[in-house]
Amino acid sequence: MSAETSTTASAPPDAGPDAQRLELLALLREGGRGAAGRQAARVRELFLALERATPADLTAPGALQLLEGVWELRWSSSNQPYLAVAPWIENLQLLAPSQGRAMNLLRLPGPLAPLAGIAVEAAITVNSTEATTTGANSRQRVQVRFQRGGWLGPRLGERRLQLLRGVRQPFPAWLDITVLDPELRLCRGNAGTLFALLRRPDLTLEDLLPAT
Repeated sequence: MSAETSTTASAPPDAGPDAQRLELLALLREGGRGAAGRQAARVRELFLALERATPADLTAPGALQLLEGVWELRWSSSNQPYLAVAPWIENLQLLAPSQGRAMNLLRLPGPLAPLAGIAVEAAITVNSTEATTTGANSRQRVQVRFQRGGWLGPRLGERRLQLLRGVRQPFPAWLDITVLDPELRLCRGNAGTLFALLRRPDLTLEDLLPAT
């Protein structure tokens, strides 16, 4: 059997961030969910290069509006099942800094997606004084406090069926947004995990976030 190879053209060693970004976008998109994991070494290399070349600044004008929306996890450095990227699951992250809210949502892809999902809601704070006093990069850090989780069902009229219970968070959690543009978001979790996400312009916060 021949070894599996990628059809994505690699940016030359001296390529700038634009070429590196395009290569990373192609790796995250091509071959469907989970395919980028087969090119993990190259994804990580491009990830680190873009962090150095184009670091995010959440204090910049328009940055929080850019952060807001529905994102899909396409690659992570974690082996944990709930952080995995697989063809049979959509791993979505909803960020609404304008409301101080966020949600992780696992659901089946395709026509079954609106019927049910496993959700964890959180309150988020961007550029908080807590980040500053702990020596964190307050230009990139989002503080996360998980609040409730459980089953999120389909919409019935203006309401959505849901069964969510309170969640205890025994330790502080955060997410550092290290690269951010209209299509791509790179970030690091408080456990050191690397995440690469693509924006889902076909999905909206209004349709997916449950009522408070």
